[in-house]
Amino acid sequence: MLNELNERENRILKILSDRGGVSVSALSTELGLSEVTIRSDLKNLEERGYLNRTRGGAAPAIHRDIMDRQHERIDEKNRIAKAAAELVREGDVIMIEAGTTTALIAKHLVGKRDVHIVTNSTLVFAYARLSPTLQITMTGGEFRRHTESLVGPLALDTIGKLNVRLAFVGTDGFSLERGMTTHLVEGAEIVKAMKAHAQTTVLVADSSKYGKIGFASVLPLTKVDLIISDTELDPRAKRELEESNIEVRTV
Repeated sequence: MLNELNERENRILKILSDRGGVSVSALSTELGLSEVTIRSDLKNLEERGYLNRTRGGAAPAIHRDIMDRQHERIDEKNRIAKAAAELVREGDVIMIEAGTTTALIAKHLVGKRDVHIVTNSTLVFAYARLSPTLQITMTGGEFRRHTESLVGPLALDTIGKLNVRLAFVGTDGFSLERGMTTHLVEGAEIVKAMKAHAQTTVLVADSSKYGKIGFASVLPLTKVDLIISDTELDPRAKRELEESNIEVRTV
C-alpha cells in the first residue's frame, strides 16, 4: 500500500496495475461504490499523477513495473528515504537518481527551504513539484518508461556541468564482491556521473537488494560514502561491509 493514499485509492491503483486499464462502471461494481464516487477518486488520483483518465475509465500513468515496485517493502523504503532526507541541509544542492526508494527522498524533503534538486527521475519530479520550497532541475535525455528515468548523452551532459554536495543513488543489487549492479546499462552511467560530481555519494537500498546481481556493474561499494538500508539487512553482511571500511546505517 502506498502510504500517502487511502485504502480505496490503493485498491484502484492495484486494479489498474493488474489490468492496465479499467472502466468506471467496472470499478463501481467491483468496489461497491457509486460511479460518482469513483469518478471523484480518479480525478484526485490523476491530479497527483498516479493515473490518466480515459473515455469512461482510467489507465496507469506509470509503467506496471514501477507500480509493482512501489507496492513492495513500503515501510522499509520510507524509513530509508527519511533517513537520507535528514542528511540534507537547507540551502543544499543535491542529485537524486531514478528509483522507487530514491524518489521517496523528495517526499521527505517537504518543509526544508531552498533545496535544489537535480534529477533524472520523473518520480522525483512528481513528489518535489508539490513543495514550493524545492527547486528542481531535470537533466533532460531519453525517457525510459519502465524506470521513469531520463538517460543518455543529454542527461550525462547536464550532470557533467554541475557540482553538488550530496548524490543519492539506488541499485538493483549490491554486495561486497560485485559492488553495485543494475539491469540498465544507461542507468549505470548516470550513477557514475553523479558520483563524479558530488562531494558525498549515498546509496539507498533496502535489504532485499543485498546479494542480488544485475546485468551491468556500476561502482564498487568502497566508492560510496554511506549505505542506508533497513534493519533486516543480514548482520553478517553488515559486519563484512563495515570491516571493509564502508559506512552502513540501518533504519
